[in-house]
Amino acid sequence: MARRFDPERRERIIAACLDVIAEEGVAGTSHRKVAAAAGVPLGSMTYHFDGMDELLREAFTRFAHDVADRFEVLMQQAPDLDAARKAAVELITSATLQDQRELVLTQELYTLAARQPAFRTITNAWMARSRAALERHFDPLTARLLDALNEGMTLHRALDTEPHDVATVIEAVARITRTTDD
Repeated sequence: MARRFDPERRERIIAACLDVIAEEGVAGTSHRKVAAAAGVPLGSMTYHFDGMDELLREAFTRFAHDVADRFEVLMQQAPDLDAARKAAVELITSATLQDQRELVLTQELYTLAARQPAFRTITNAWMARSRAALERHFDPLTARLLDALNEGMTLHRALDTEPHDVATVIEAVARITRTTDD
């Protein structure tokens, strides 16, 4: 029997892993569930990945890179301080994490990184990219504060039962980014 050539299989497995994590959580994710979601034989899992930790690292690294890429693009497009403030609001309210799936994936990654220090390299790299993007327009301390606001609001968006008021975010960004010229 000839082997089927499937150059996209590894990528499909990684994407399916994120889907399974979003539905089942990290604790409910298994090779069998990911293989089924990716539509690949179970043996493909061990062919492409040494184990579940490697698969989780690959999946969460991809997720973090994708979100950080969107963050960087939005901050790069801001031509001045006022536009950067508006971009920061957009990042916090909708652009960085676009839906409930991404909010859940973020919380799953944070929990995994809190429990297993090896996964902190992913979150640390993500935070460093976020701060670097913010530092295009803000000093390092302000960038760190905005990043913390983004992280905190992400947690609130994921867990709060009340709708979020964009005006509150606008006011928070204004306060954090206030300069002596304002």
